[in-house]
Amino acid sequence: MEFAEELGFLKEQVLFKGKIDAGRRFRNVVIAGMGGSGIVGKIFSEIYTEKPVTLIDGYSVPAHLSRDTLFVAVSYSGNTEETIKAAERAMQKGCRVVTISSGGELGDYGDQNIHIPRSDLQPRSAIGYMLMPFMEGFGLVDAADIKEAHKVVESLDHNNQECFAHAKRISRNKKIPVVYGAYPFSSVAYRWKTQFNENAKVIAYCSSFPELNHNDTMALAETYRKDEFYIMVFDSDRKEIKKRIAITSRLTQTKFNFIEFKGKSLAARLFYMIHYGDYLSYHLGKMRGVDPTDVRLIEELKKAL
Repeated sequence: MEFAEELGFLKEQVLFKGKIDAGRRFRNVVIAGMGGSGIVGKIFSEIYTEKPVTLIDGYSVPAHLSRDTLFVAVSYSGNTEETIKAAERAMQKGCRVVTISSGGELGDYGDQNIHIPRSDLQPRSAIGYMLMPFMEGFGLVDAADIKEAHKVVESLDHNNQECFAHAKRISRNKKIPVVYGAYPFSSVAYRWKTQFNENAKVIAYCSSFPELNHNDTMALAETYRKDEFYIMVFDSDRKEIKKRIAITSRLTQTKFNFIEFKGKSLAARLFYMIHYGDYLSYHLGKMRGVDPTDVRLIEELKKAL
């Protein structure tokens, strides 16, 4: 399947009705996942603030797991070694375990299994299938939000020339992508970074406001080879963040390329920004003459392990 075709499936994933049963009493949430599956935990933990959320991106589980823990194991394939081991240990601790996968070994684990209806996508291209169960289960979206999210994602499928233009400037000048986000999209900036890594096969860097004002600011002013970086900044509707961005640009004499979100609801803005990065990194990969779907080195690493 051509990767552009995969990207076009996101609008349908936003309509996915899989839903985590979060109705039972729990004190904390623990999410296990790696790579393209693990990013959903990062995104969810940034936008859900009612109870503590812990993320696991390895074999170990935190000591505080208990019967009061809602443990969610996310693996698109259902065969991710680290996530399976973490889920096994969570079950041993008596946690309520929910799995999200397209099948595999993990599909038979736990108390609730959410089955992704497609198994022929790249894990990173199935983000909607893996994220919507969190959004629905924890009450972060309603029907109107989903409708708007579907609409803005579809709009990018029809017109992503702005993404193409950014990719062209990066490719033409052999720039290194730098992505700066801010709450509630700091995790999306990280998603962009990983999409650049896999889709375009380039090293990329990400950070977020206001944290970067306590470290990156000095580097922006003093770093060598500054002209080799292409810095993209997510716009924000928070006055304090807008102020920080403007002052940072002025003090460090750095040009920022602004990325504006679309939509009124959190869900629409979130999926729009995710999809924008998908297309930008896809176009860059095509311009560089690399296959966006190629992850053979990652697969060889897994086999070698």
